[in-house]
Amino acid sequence: MESKCSECSMRAKFDKNSKSFIGRFWRWHINFCPGWKAYFTSLSLEEQTELRKKYSFNKYTERVY
Repeated sequence: MESKCSECSMRAKFDKNSKSFIGRFWRWHINFCPGWKAYFTSLSLEEQTELRKKYSFNKYTERVY
């Protein structure tokens, strides 16, 4: 099953306004979401680094194969 995280409407709301309620909820949610973990770990290390910077995301520091 392919992850829809790249086209998530809540993620888009965060990108548009990180201080919105939905945006803040999405940012909190990715800390434990199994779908986000699968999506994130499937990305290349360069893409992971970009997302880490963009979303101040520090979980899943080791790549899962």
